[in-house]
Amino acid sequence: MRRQHWIISGALGAGLAVALGAFAAHGLKATLNNYELAIFKTGVNYQMWHSLALLCLGAVAPQLPERCVVTTGIAWWVGILCFSGSLYLLALTHMTWLGPVTPLGGLSFLVGWGALAFGAWRAGRQ
Repeated sequence: MRRQHWIISGALGAGLAVALGAFAAHGLKATLNNYELAIFKTGVNYQMWHSLALLCLGAVAPQLPERCVVTTGIAWWVGILCFSGSLYLLALTHMTWLGPVTPLGGLSFLVGWGALAFGAWRAGRQ
């Protein structure tokens, strides 16, 4: 994948995080209790941080092995979808079966960070 894909997807993810955060703060405040709102905001927080990380990934992509960049980017997007997505749905729908999906998203985030560290280490050795 080209570095622009990571920059574009990171920018879109960050923009969506801003929209979801505003929606939670204004549109859901009367609907959700404080615990549910905190769950939703945690999803927004992780989505924003990892969207910003995708922007940075696009910026440093030329210095890293392509396989590392792709693995990192895909892992972070899987993390956003599974971790943040499950928290959004959990807060809005009370589908408790989503509970096991959230840690899978967290694991995907960790895989992405590990792939980035490995790729940077490998690039430094070449």
